[in-house]
Amino acid sequence: MGRVSNGRADEKSPDRLIALSDGIFAIAMTLLVLDIHVAAGLDADGFRDAVRDSLPALGAYALSFTILAALWREHRRILRLARRVDGLSLRLALAGLGAIALVPFPTTMLSEYASQPLAVAVYASTICVIDLLELAVFLTIWRRPHMSHPISDRVARNILTDLGTTVLVFAATVPIAFVSPTAALWTWLSLVPIKIALGRREQSRAGPDTR
Repeated sequence: MGRVSNGRADEKSPDRLIALSDGIFAIAMTLLVLDIHVAAGLDADGFRDAVRDSLPALGAYALSFTILAALWREHRRILRLARRVDGLSLRLALAGLGAIALVPFPTTMLSEYASQPLAVAVYASTICVIDLLELAVFLTIWRRPHMSHPISDRVARNILTDLGTTVLVFAATVPIAFVSPTAALWTWLSLVPIKIALGRREQSRAGPDTR
């Protein structure tokens, strides 16, 4: 009976899900770079043209890698708050990981068709869905105290603000993309100063928090 109980406890432990998540994030981040290459055997002019043509792919790679790195950090942070993972939170987390594994596809579309509204809208929608699922996982854990370690108001507010801001910005750029794909791309960059400002405000509002 003790072994059975321990086995069930292990199944509900977030550690296995964290390990799976690390692997999926690593694979997705690695796949981002596969479409970036310069053909061999080019002359000087051809080489320069090939390097120039690869710049959109490098930009899309940098954008997606940065987003995935931030998501990975937030994903681990959320799961570390959990004592155990039940069926609902597990399904939500797996759905999020499925969307994360898909990120190389819209990234390739974005690098090749950044001027096409649909490519930009698909990319923005993918990131928005991922963040919504991450938000759902956190709310599932947070709203069920028996599933989580004590979560301070500051930590909860920080996670909700961080994920919520990303959702709002990327959701807003879906319709913007059909008016101006370029404007949508620049709107994504607004997340950098917004999150810096929110982080500084949060630090000024609260003292040190170990969580």
